[in-house]
Amino acid sequence: MIGRYYEDFKIDRKTGEANLTQIYLQEALDFISKQQASQQPFFLYWAIDATHAPVYASKQFLGTSQRGLYGDAVREIDDSIGKILKHLQKLGISENTFVFFTSDNGAALISAPKQGGSNGRFLCGKQTTFEGGMREPAIAWWPGHIPAGGVSHQLGSVMDLFTTSLSLAGLQPPSDRQIDGIDLLPAILQGKLIDRPIFYYRGNEMMAVRVGLYKAHYWTWSNSWEEYSKGIDFCPGQNVSGVTTHTLEEHTTLPLLFHLGMDPGEKYPLSFPSDEYQRAMERISVVVQQHKATMVPGEPQLNVCDKAVMNWSPPGCEKLGKCLKPPKSDPEKCFWPH
Repeated sequence: MIGRYYEDFKIDRKTGEANLTQIYLQEALDFISKQQASQQPFFLYWAIDATHAPVYASKQFLGTSQRGLYGDAVREIDDSIGKILKHLQKLGISENTFVFFTSDNGAALISAPKQGGSNGRFLCGKQTTFEGGMREPAIAWWPGHIPAGGVSHQLGSVMDLFTTSLSLAGLQPPSDRQIDGIDLLPAILQGKLIDRPIFYYRGNEMMAVRVGLYKAHYWTWSNSWEEYSKGIDFCPGQNVSGVTTHTLEEHTTLPLLFHLGMDPGEKYPLSFPSDEYQRAMERISVVVQQHKATMVPGEPQLNVCDKAVMNWSPPGCEKLGKCLKPPKSDPEKCFWPH
C-alpha cells in the first residue's frame, strides 16, 4: 500500500465516502495468497479503522444500514472479514489458520452517535476504566478445531494474544522478561474457564480490578472538569453520582464494589457493611496485594515523543513524490490529557 492515511487516501467529509477499507481488504487477500503460494506460514494483523472518526465507508455500502454512516462502516467491515474467511477456505488453509477478532477498547462516546458506536448497558466509553471503555467481545474462528456457535465467559485481555499465539506455534514465552498474558487455548479449544483477575490501569495507576464477577474501583475518574466544560464527555447521559467523577477520586481504603453479573452498568455499588462486600473484598485484597508485590514495571515506550521518529518516508513514497526529510530530533515528555 502506498501513501499516508490522511494525505493520500481521500475521505469525503460531507458524504463519508472513502475506499480505504477495500484497499485494506485487497492488501490482506494479496498477502495471504502470496504466503500460501510460497508455502510460508503467516501472521496478519488486520487493523481496520473505518469506525474511528472520521467514519467512512465505500460507495457500495453508503446508506445501506439503519444506523447511519457508522452502521455502513460496520457493514463493510463485516463483509470484508467474510471475504477474508472465504479466501482462506478457497485456498484450503482454513483448518490450519487461527482467526481472532476483537477490539482495543469500547466505543468512543465522545464521537457518538454519528461518528461513534454504542456500549449498550455498559458505563461510559473509550478512555475510561469503566466497563464501556474496557470491555469488548471477541470471536475465535478455527474450523475443525473450535466448535461453531459456542459461547465462552472466559475473561481475557489482548495481552493474552501473544502468549496464546506462541502456544499455537508450539513455543514457550521468553523467560528473560515478565509476560502478563496467559494462554487462552484451554478456554478456546476445550471450553475450560481459567480463574484469573483483570487489572484496569490508566497510566501507571491501577484504577480497578475484576475477580470473578466482582469489580472493585480503587480510583474513579471520567475526565477533567476543564474538558467536560468544553463539551468533551466520556459518559454522555450516564452520570452516576460518586462514580463517574470529573476529579480523580481515591477509594483505596474502601473501594467501590460492583457485582457485574447483576449490575453490568456499574450503577449500584454494594454496601460497605454488607457481608457480600466483606467476603468479596477479602478475596480481592489478597489478589491486589500479590499483584503489587510481584509487579515488574516495564520500560515506558510511549512517554517520550519525538516527531523525528515518525515514518516520514513510508514504502512507495518515491512513486508519489512525497518522501519527506525527518525534522531534527527533539524528544520531549508526551502529554496525555486523559
